[in-house]
Amino acid sequence: MRIIQLYSSLSYGDAIGNDILALDAVIKAKGFDAKIYAEYIDKRISPELASPFSQYEPQKTDVIILHVGGASKINEWIKTVDCKKIMVYHNITTPDFFEEYNQKSAGYCQRGLQQVQALNDTFDMVLAVSEFNKQNLIDMGYKCKINILPILIPFDDYKKQADSVLLEKYDDDYTNIIFLGRIVPNKKQQDVIAAFASYQKNYNPKSRLFLVGNPNDFEKYNEQLKIFTQKIGAKNVIFTGHTRFDEILAYYKLSDLFLCMSEHEGFCVPLVEAMFFNIPIVAYASSAIPGTLNGSGFLLNEKNPDLTAAVMNRILTSEELKTNILKNQQERLSDFSHSKVEELFWKFTEELLAK
Repeated sequence: MRIIQLYSSLSYGDAIGNDILALDAVIKAKGFDAKIYAEYIDKRISPELASPFSQYEPQKTDVIILHVGGASKINEWIKTVDCKKIMVYHNITTPDFFEEYNQKSAGYCQRGLQQVQALNDTFDMVLAVSEFNKQNLIDMGYKCKINILPILIPFDDYKKQADSVLLEKYDDDYTNIIFLGRIVPNKKQQDVIAAFASYQKNYNPKSRLFLVGNPNDFEKYNEQLKIFTQKIGAKNVIFTGHTRFDEILAYYKLSDLFLCMSEHEGFCVPLVEAMFFNIPIVAYASSAIPGTLNGSGFLLNEKNPDLTAAVMNRILTSEELKTNILKNQQERLSDFSHSKVEELFWKFTEELLAK
């Protein structure tokens, strides 16, 4: 028996790619014959780990784990294969967020959602990375067993050396606010900027905002954000653009508060990263975010820049409140430990293999 992971685009350093590579290591450590195949493979990923999907020759005894995060010809091909099949559903952003900025991306998401809908009778089991994703699939008519399996996060990577140049550059008495995520419209960076501007104006002029993320394919949105920043008079807003991993580590180490106003997340790994770096989180309660936080952080039920700024200031000036939030975040972080997620993966997988 082989356990085969499939995905459309295996990128280096993104959440889904990291999850796939981490699961591959877990499967091999158990002694299984395992392999990853993808339509696109980042050149930085070793050929020993992943091969082009065109080279995959399925066997009836295979167990296929298909990761779904967008449109792919694999999503259509999977219906033709006769073996045990598992889907890991990472979610697909609804296309309306993208239509104004990138029709190609909007179409890609629309096709992906249509493909997921068409697969509702295809799998022996689904592993959804959040309760939000599970509900999405139920709404699309999925009747098979759906288990919740959080993303397997490589926490040891976060212990690596951070970029010393950035650490020195921003080693001052400013309060640093951070949001990490692609520069895309569903992340709603404009709402982060608006709240930060109010905080800076009304509470703390010695503050800066790190918007850590790549604007690839959404340059129009990125430019709108910069114009908006100037228009509302926000100072010290840092658009990092493409960022190396050691630089990401530095930005986290420098930051005093993580502010998330995103309106569509299937899981939101940066929330867990903020927990790891012991940064208090303020987040808008949308999509998978309440489930990922699960009572930790500080959830906002409305978008009001001045109210958000007041919350930020209260957390940053009240040691008791901040300590309590960080305590709850550390408790929640333990739920995402490698051992707990690995244990869940094998529990669900072995139940399927026993049938």
